[in-house]
Amino acid sequence: MGTTHVTVTIRNPAHPEKSWEGLFLVGTGAIDSLVPKNRLEAIGLRPKAKRIYELADGSEIKMDITTGDIEFMGEIVGGTIIFGDAGSGPILGLTALESVGIDVDPRNQTLKRMPATRLKKLIPI
Repeated sequence: MGTTHVTVTIRNPAHPEKSWEGLFLVGTGAIDSLVPKNRLEAIGLRPKAKRIYELADGSEIKMDITTGDIEFMGEIVGGTIIFGDAGSGPILGLTALESVGIDVDPRNQTLKRMPATRLKKLIPI
């Protein structure tokens, strides 16, 4: 299976004129979004807390997090953003995608807009 990328703008909600735009990997295994810390600091976002994340290899790491506006595909959502290393590639997490009703089509490696944003998790009968 390949990868899907989308252009995303991260905006400082306290100063909306301060933003950074980049090409983000759509992280189907990532809950929160990740942005290089130098990009977040440049737009005035600072760490608000630390959270422990599990990496793909099963190891755990404690990382700084903040909140900010995440804009993509004509939508905007407030979300948790992880401070990544300066050289790390940005990742758009599932929380941001699902919050605005966008689903990942892994077969075609595309993002598709759902007819409506889910209000609750679907439970099979």
